[in-house]
Amino acid sequence: MANVPATLKYSDDHEWCRVEGEYAYIGITDFAQSELGDIVFVDIPTLEETLSAGDVFGTIEAVKTVSDAFLPVSGVVEEVNEAIDADPSLVNKDPYGEGWMIKVKMSAPEEVEQLLTAEQYTALIEK
Repeated sequence: MANVPATLKYSDDHEWCRVEGEYAYIGITDFAQSELGDIVFVDIPTLEETLSAGDVFGTIEAVKTVSDAFLPVSGVVEEVNEAIDADPSLVNKDPYGEGWMIKVKMSAPEEVEQLLTAEQYTALIEK
């Protein structure tokens, strides 16, 4: 059973979003990292770019596949988690904590309301 914290919001592309004021911290869910397997590299070339919800902000490379990471809310990518550059396995070990990927200054905070609750996301991944 995947870990789905009730305090976060989720996209149907398996990203999570934690809102802190005008900022959103974003990463991939526990379910997503378990589906990908051992993550060996995370490439986020969008630092300081303005992106819209649904845009690709980076790629996640696992041993057997490469997957796009989609932005759940619009805004400017203000920070990339440098810890995952040094140790991409943090995304596997602690996807909701030390394995976060980007910090975004939201341009449309109301978009968060369109994201899934923990209950809705759990229903999606249990299908």
